[in-house]
Amino acid sequence: MKLTLYSDYSLRVLLYLASTPDSQKLVQIKDIATAYGISKNHLMKVTFHLGKLGYVETIRGRNGGLSLALEPSEINIGKLVRETEEDFTIVECFSEDNQCIISPSCSLKGILNQALQAFLNVLDQYTLHDLVKNKNQLRSLLVSIQTEITKEDNTES
Repeated sequence: MKLTLYSDYSLRVLLYLASTPDSQKLVQIKDIATAYGISKNHLMKVTFHLGKLGYVETIRGRNGGLSLALEPSEINIGKLVRETEEDFTIVECFSEDNQCIISPSCSLKGILNQALQAFLNVLDQYTLHDLVKNKNQLRSLLVSIQTEITKEDNTES
C-alpha cells in the first residue's frame, strides 16, 4: 500500500504542528513548506482540507497561521489516512468498472482486501502523539533544515 502525496503531506503538516514547542503558537504555511521542501501551494490545499476535517485551526490574515485543533492524542492516524486518501483501489478488481475476466473465480481481491484492512488496522492503533514521542529530535531536524535554507537564500541575494 502506498499513500498518496496528499496523505503524506497531511501527516507532515500535523507532525510539524505537533512538534512546535508552544502549541498555542501559530505556524506559517511557508515555514512548513520550507522545512519539508514542498510547494506552498500544495500545502495550502492540504491545510485547507485539514481545517475542514477539524484537525487544524486556520487563521487568515497578516498575523494568521495554523495550529492543531485537537490534542495529538486525539488524532488517529488510520482515520486521517482514510479521510485523505481518495482511492483504495489496489488492483482493477477493486473498482466499480472492473473489466478483469477472471474476477469471478479469482481470490486475489479478497486477499488484497484483507491486506488493506490489516494495513489500516495497524494505523488505527496509533495517534499523532505516538509519532511525536521524539519531539525534540524531530523539531531540531526541522529547524536545522530551515536554518540551512535561510542561509542559502541569504547568500544568493
